[in-house]
Order: sequence, then structure tokens, then C-alpha cells
Amino acid sequence: MEGGGNTTGKGSGLGGLFGAGGAGYSHADLAGVPLTGMSPLSPYLNLDPKYLVQDTDEFILPTGANKTRGRFELAFFTIGGCCMTGAAFGALNGLRLGLKETQNMAWSKPRNVQILNMVTRQGALWANTLGSLALLYSAFGVVIEKTRGAEDDLNTIAAGTLTGMLYKSTGGVRGIARGGIAGLTLTGLYALYNNWEHMKGSIARQSL
Repeated sequence: MEGGGNTTGKGSGLGGLFGAGGAGYSHADLAGVPLTGMSPLSPYLNLDPKYLVQDTDEFILPTGANKTRGRFELAFFTIGGCCMTGAAFGALNGLRLGLKETQNMAWSKPRNVQILNMVTRQGALWANTLGSLALLYSAFGVVIEKTRGAEDDLNTIAAGTLTGMLYKSTGGVRGIARGGIAGLTLTGLYALYNNWEHMKGSIARQSL
């Protein structure tokens, strides 16, 4: 009995020494106590979660840099994406043409080689075509952006028009006109698609 009492006394003494003694409230007693004026603490980190919320950017930009990518940064993605898209489309088109041209041949090694040659030829052709167009478009876009000192849809439309004109310049005046009209139409539709939601909002506000 005395040993049990001494053990209890020592435990309470050590608890009082390290701050764990005192009233000895259980979790059930503290469950209903409201935390007025206090933020809930994480049970794992014992840290106020409001300090974990980041209101600023997660990266530091160089002085004078924009938060959005410019045309020069997007040029690499545009050119690479167009090359891969052209290669994929050309490969599918080559497979279609190869099967069509060899439909009267039996399945054999010569037919497979002919189909493979058509796939690689068409894939390279379309990749080169779309890659060249993307290169011209990106170059014109960067030059126009640096010249005007602004980035808007006017740069997109101008770059697309000049790209079409230059790409079809070997076809004479008619070729230049057709290329310019094609580039103007495609980039105009793209600009309209990008601003469609803004245009609908403006029209809705004007109608009120």
C-alpha cells in the first residue's frame, strides 16, 4: 500500500515538474470545451493551418519578367507541337494511302515495305509542312510583339496573315493573296474563339 502511494506521489511530482500534472483532465472532459478565439490546430503538426496558406506565388520572377509566357517562350512549344501533330497526321494519311494503293496485292513483305515507305514519307512531309508554318508564325509573332511593345490578338492575326503570304509567295500574286486570306481567316477564328466568353459578357452587360 505504501509502495503504491509512493509511486503515485512520485508520478505526480514528476508530472508537476514537466508540466503534465495539475488537474488531470481527460479527453472526454475537454471534448466539449469551445475554442473561442482560437484556430483549430493540426493534430499531427500542432501548427495553426492558417500559416500554411500561401497567398503569394510559389516562385520568384526576375525583375521585369511577366507572369505569363511570351511568344518567344511559346514558340518552342508551338513548333514542336506542330511537328509532332504533322508527323502523326501524315503517318495516318500514309497508312490510308498505302492500303489503298496496295489493296490488290497479297499480304507479303513487298506490300508491307511499300506501306511503310508511304507512312514515313507522308509523316515527314506533313511534319515539315506544319513545322515550317509554325516557325514562320512564331518568328513573325515575336518580331511584331517586340516592334509594337504589346501582346494582343492583333499580333496573332498579323502573324498569321504574313505567314500565309510568305508560305505561298512562290505562287505569284494570287498565291500570296490566297495564303494571306487563309492565314487571316484561321487566326481570326482563333482570336474570336479566345474572346468569345468576353464578348458574350460584354453583350450581356450592354443588354441590361
